[in-house]
Amino acid sequence: MSILIPTKLTTTYQPPVTKFRPVEGRKYTLTRSEVTGELFLTIGTEYNYHAINQGFRDEVLAEWVPRMGEFSLNGRVIVSDGNFDENYARVRFLIFQKEVNVALKAIVYGDKDFFTNFPWLLDAPIHIKFESNFAQFNHVLYYGTPRQFLYNET
Repeated sequence: MSILIPTKLTTTYQPPVTKFRPVEGRKYTLTRSEVTGELFLTIGTEYNYHAINQGFRDEVLAEWVPRMGEFSLNGRVIVSDGNFDENYARVRFLIFQKEVNVALKAIVYGDKDFFTNFPWLLDAPIHIKFESNFAQFNHVLYYGTPRQFLYNET
């Protein structure tokens, strides 16, 4: 999944979320098919836990969070939650670091109409938390802003 192929992305809005509302509490669940490589983006006020493959745990979850009068897009990925050994956790960490850019492109591209209504969010910071039971893979990393991902679709 090194590049985003927009035709392989399906976006679904869960009511009461629309293409234009709400900002606060807007949550993204991005999953992919291991077989076809298709990406599935669900946008709602709750994460789409039914879409998550509990065996692979390769989803990306993100949400808009207000902080000191501004919004940030905070995401998370599960590197290891006790189900993987340290070597496999290391591999997952490296893969996630590489593939989070494509996931963010998918999230921003899949919800591009939202940014038409809230263009100021294009400059909001994006932080991704890598969650692991191994301290060396437990990090929060800065990934720029949605603007960087909106116009760079591939």
